[in-house]
Amino acid sequence: MAFERFDAASAALLLIDHQVGTMGWVKSIPFEEMKRNALMLANTARILKLPVVLTSSMEEYAQGPLLAELATILPNEFAARIKRVGIVNAMDDENFAAAVRATGRRKIIIAGVTNDVCTVFPALSLVSDGYEVQVIADAGGSPSAVGDDMALRRMEKAGVTLSSTNQVIAELVGSWGTPEGGVIVQQVMMPALQS
Repeated sequence: MAFERFDAASAALLLIDHQVGTMGWVKSIPFEEMKRNALMLANTARILKLPVVLTSSMEEYAQGPLLAELATILPNEFAARIKRVGIVNAMDDENFAAAVRATGRRKIIIAGVTNDVCTVFPALSLVSDGYEVQVIADAGGSPSAVGDDMALRRMEKAGVTLSSTNQVIAELVGSWGTPEGGVIVQQVMMPALQS
């Protein structure tokens, strides 16, 4: 199969459940690294004008609110976030599924806070619906390394492409020499490398 790059004209980003409570459950990757990577994706999407769908689950309970930084980076998307009432597979939520369809994109980048619950099921659903899916494994994690490994294996076996934050940003940008590429180097990549 020929390689078809995910780029700003073809891809959409789904950020699933990056909530302050839920993020504390992740043990397979350091909290600050996961948070930094999720925010790098959000900033890259803002600069490249990618469609972004944000969702949260049961904000009023243990999961807590979405990261406050997302409201600063993507204020419109934050205000329009899909608040699920405990539905595990975000694609089973009619409002979320409609928002994904409304992007008009068939290449979907997913970062979910827990790969073994928040990410795996929508990724599998989207692949079965004919979407090309990249899961950004280091913008989420799982309560255990084994759980994370099992989720990543299951997704890859089903046809999901596994990727990392830096890899997908480079793929989306295509050239650091473009105006957008230069901004991403200065505002996204360099601060991350220095932190």
